Amino acid sequence: MKAKAVARTVRIAPRKARLVIDLIRGKQVGEAVAILRHTPKAASPIIEKVLKSAVANAEHNYEMDVNKLVITEAYVDEGPTLKRFRPRAMGRASAINKRTSHITIVVSEKKEG
Repeated sequence: MKAKAVARTVRIAPRKARLVIDLIRGKQVGEAVAILRHTPKAASPIIEKVLKSAVANAEHNYEMDVNKLVITEAYVDEGPTLKRFRPRAMGRASAINKRTSHITIVVSEKKEG
């Protein structure tokens, strides 16, 4: 049984979020929360929130044991990009892409043995 949580259109670049999500993939939930709390990246609190949501979904919807949960899948997909323009010298403009992310975390119970 798998429980999943998705945060869509989060205002952080996927490249930055992937750095943090790579730290917790495959870990137990308690260990992952500890890692996220001590990681000084902007994506950490956002990913922690998604992880807690996945754990709550597992507990409430599927009656899983919270202490046995493991992160089986964790990935960041690119969301819609907000395109903005910045004025530059000699009447020109340059594009600024404000990227967004879709963060997905899937947890399941660890198999005994």
